[in-house]
Amino acid sequence: MKILFQSVNFNADKDLVAFIEKKVEGLEKFYDKIIDAEVFLKVQQTSEKENKVAEIKVNVPGDEMIVKKQSKSFEEGAALCVDALKRQLEKHKERQRGTHV
Repeated sequence: MKILFQSVNFNADKDLVAFIEKKVEGLEKFYDKIIDAEVFLKVQQTSEKENKVAEIKVNVPGDEMIVKKQSKSFEEGAALCVDALKRQLEKHKERQRGTHV
C-alpha cells in the first residue's frame, strides 16, 4: 500500500512518519484491497492544547473513507483515526459480502 504524507505548518520528523505508517499499514489486516492512504497532519493556530489535527483518507475500490481527529499529539490523533477506519473498513467489507454472496 502506498502512503502519502502531508504536514501543514510544520515538518514531520521521521519517527512520527514511521509511527503513523506502521499504524496505517495495520489496516491491511482488516481489508486487503486498500489502494492507498493519504495522511494530512496540521497544527491549528489556536491557544488550545488539542491543536494537532490528523486526517487519514483511505482509498478502496469504488469508495474512499476519511477520518479526521483533533488531539494533543499527532500520535494520539493518528491512533484514533486508524481505530475509526478499522470499524469503517469492517463495515465496508460486510456490505460487500452482503451484495456478492
